[in-house]
Amino acid sequence: MNKPTKLLASLLLGLASLAASIFAADGPREVAITANDAMQFSVKEITAAPGETLRVKLTNVGKMPAQAMSHNWVLLKPSTPAEVNAFGMKAQSKAPTYLPDDQSAVIAHTKLLAGGQSDTIEFKVPATPGEYPFLCTFPGHFAIMRGKLVVK
Repeated sequence: MNKPTKLLASLLLGLASLAASIFAADGPREVAITANDAMQFSVKEITAAPGETLRVKLTNVGKMPAQAMSHNWVLLKPSTPAEVNAFGMKAQSKAPTYLPDDQSAVIAHTKLLAGGQSDTIEFKVPATPGEYPFLCTFPGHFAIMRGKLVVK
């Protein structure tokens, strides 16, 4: 690595450390996400520092009846697309929460929300950098209502 590259890397590490201490001093960073009747999350990607505390607020802005269009936000450990699909399939049959019995892959999740409802959860971001998928597990939603938490 040449000197300018090393200097830039050191500067970036210092800024990341400063940002982490600022976030810690101000409390958890809030990420507001909406979910709608078109089965879409307003946020598809969240970037966070390892060990950062996040507060995720999910609001279902939809108008359809709860039996037809409820939403949740479920953060999983790193998983392949096939594993996310398998998790979503298992969850579909587990009314009323739509979470499978084995939740060992789950890092955090909101409640299932009808239109107009909100739920806020707080969790510590995993210490290991990587991509952590999130999805809605209401029946039929997991195939398109997805995103990822990028830890770096």
